[in-house]
Parts: sequence; C-alpha cells; structure tokens
Amino acid sequence: MQPDSTFDADYWQQRYLSGQTGWDTGAITPPLREYFIQLGPPDARRILIPGAGNAYEAECLHNAGWPNVWVADLAPAPLQALQRRVPGFPTNHLLLTDFFALQPAPAFDLLVEQTFFCALDPALRPAYARQAARLLRPGGTLMGLLFDTEFEKAGPPFGGSRAEYEAYFAPYFDFVHFETATNSLKPRQGKELFICLKRKPELSDTL
Repeated sequence: MQPDSTFDADYWQQRYLSGQTGWDTGAITPPLREYFIQLGPPDARRILIPGAGNAYEAECLHNAGWPNVWVADLAPAPLQALQRRVPGFPTNHLLLTDFFALQPAPAFDLLVEQTFFCALDPALRPAYARQAARLLRPGGTLMGLLFDTEFEKAGPPFGGSRAEYEAYFAPYFDFVHFETATNSLKPRQGKELFICLKRKPELSDTL
C-alpha cells in the first residue's frame, strides 16, 4: 500500500491556519505530564517530539528546565506558535522537516508520541516504528499515547488497535508498558494506550 501524498506539508499548514485541529487539547495531557514528572530532575537527555504540532509537551519540558528538547513538524504554523508562547525555546531545536528525513546522529534518549502516529497515513506505520528505533540510542525509550479505537469519519486522525500496533513495534522494541491509559482526558477515556517501549539493544545501527 502506498501512502497518500495528500497529507503533505501544505495540507497540514492549511489545517493549522484554518483551525481544523480537533485533536489539539490546548495543553499537555495528563498521562504525558505525569510521565514527565517521574523522569526526575532535568538532565542532559536528548528528547525528540516528532509531528509535534503546537508542542505543549515541549513547552512543559522546557519550562521544567530540560535543555535538550527538539520538536519536528512539517508545517511552520505550529512551530511558530510555540515560539510565540515560549520565546526562550531554542530556535535551532525547532525542526521544520519530515520525521522520516531525520538522521540518527546523535541519537535521542527519548521520543514522545502524541497524536503524530494517528495523523500519518496508516501505510506509513511500519516505517514509523522503524524510524523511531533508528533515531533512538540502544535502550532508548519511545513513550506516549496511541488511539485504541476506530473513528467514524475518514482520517486523519486514523484509528487502530492494540494488536495492530504490537505487530509494528515488536521487531524493534521491548515492551515495558502497553496498556489502556488510566488517566486520559474524559473524552478519550478507555480509547488510549499508554506505551513505554525500549529500543532493543541488539538492533543494528544500520536500520
């Protein structure tokens, strides 16, 4: 299956400019906020938030003192919105680029998934799992939320199931946590998986 080329940078830019961002909660969601708290004091870990959109997660981490947070998005509008909200966020950590074009050197310690996976054409999901592993150091973490539901309207966002997702990630990751989130926002309760996956140490660096 070939991915739909409709969902390009212009498509997403127009959605942000026209306010067609129903997935945007206006703030970091509770499962991610609680995970960030348990990371402990800020340190030098390199953190990437791909398909970051308005990047409330990056804002939260930056305000908490984490110095090495990067965000990537195809569309300039949400990156500009982050700059306006958080003027001190390093401009060289705002990556206007395709997630699949990012290079793994130096590798990241943590990738944060928040409504990026569901925005991708489902044909790209196997490539997403591989690229996430490629960008992480051995033992690095992919964490975040995946929708464990199907949507009535045609995507994006696109839904899916736990079994489907397991098949994508199993070749590259060890599963630490892969269960229904217990502290989702009310409209999403019972419909989100909280995932915490560790890149398999034995994977080749030439993924």
